[in-house]
Amino acid sequence: MHLLLVAGARPNFMKVAPILRAARAAGHRATLVHTGQHYDHQMSAAFFADLGMPDPEYHLGVGSGSHAAQTARVMESFEPVLLEAGPDWVVVVGDVNSTLACALVASKLVERTGARIAHVEAGLRSGDWRMPEEVNRVLTDRLAHCLLTPSRDAEPNLLAEGIEAARIEFVGNVMIDTLRQQLPQARARRLPAELGLTRGAYVVTTLHRPSNVDDPQSLRAVLEALGRIGERMPVVFPVHPRTRKNAAALGLEPLLARFRLLEPVGYQDMLALTQGAAVVLTDSGGLQEETTALGIPCVTLREQTERPVTVTEGTNRLAPWPLTPDGVEASWAAALTSRDGMARIPEGWDGRAAERIVAALAARTPA
Repeated sequence: MHLLLVAGARPNFMKVAPILRAARAAGHRATLVHTGQHYDHQMSAAFFADLGMPDPEYHLGVGSGSHAAQTARVMESFEPVLLEAGPDWVVVVGDVNSTLACALVASKLVERTGARIAHVEAGLRSGDWRMPEEVNRVLTDRLAHCLLTPSRDAEPNLLAEGIEAARIEFVGNVMIDTLRQQLPQARARRLPAELGLTRGAYVVTTLHRPSNVDDPQSLRAVLEALGRIGERMPVVFPVHPRTRKNAAALGLEPLLARFRLLEPVGYQDMLALTQGAAVVLTDSGGLQEETTALGIPCVTLREQTERPVTVTEGTNRLAPWPLTPDGVEASWAAALTSRDGMARIPEGWDGRAAERIVAALAARTPA
């Protein structure tokens, strides 16, 4: 069996790395494509190094741009790769532009290549079509021949959309495979101690979604709330380039001065910070999952989440929407007091999801 694995942005890397290892360990051929959707070294090459991933066989180098331009460039660049590689499966993960773009190309060429589409992390839904990621994940699921779900709540979403049960298979959360594999190295880095932080006595925050950082009112609300929280405990803030740029443009840089600002950090450093935090405040999808797996309280700074299992079974909660300084601060305080009553880790978040993914695809591959 030959898998063509597509990674485009930071969240993809943590999902692709264990699948790549599991496929090769099982004796299958696995070819890695990096679309270059994330092109900043700290947000791309540093993650490859942390995760022990080999250099990709194909690097498309598409870079940034509007959603339409980026998607089009990925499609244009991926088509000759697919024709040359001739895989059994095109494996796309998550919900970034590269995910949909490569699925579209594979779908249009399926009669010519015979390569079918597998979507890892299928069936997640926020219900918010304003999110580009929601468009990407729903359309990718419509195109995929095999839909590999990370949690049990994903299958009902797919069935309700008319997708046949035979195309769906529960495999668990592959991102937790990477977390479990990387946690010893992350703890050995001792980044919190180097920053003078005490375990369980600081906050980690990340902020990058347009609904937060492009909106002056939302961005100000979050930063003001974090400033209040910072009077109680240190706030560590690895600042996304988009967030820093917009804060400067909106005249909010003085608010950033209240925090311990870091440049974007690699996966192991981010994991080291997360596993020692008292609370994480974020608009990241991946951090909702990682905090649940680690038993760390999380406040999600979004109107809704496509990962409701992190709320119903995990350690996550949504801040009241629209975001206000009082609402964000109150959510942080509630999360802080919940630390002793952590919920269970969801089924399939056991570090073996990649093995189940590879086995599922092998079973569906003609001899």
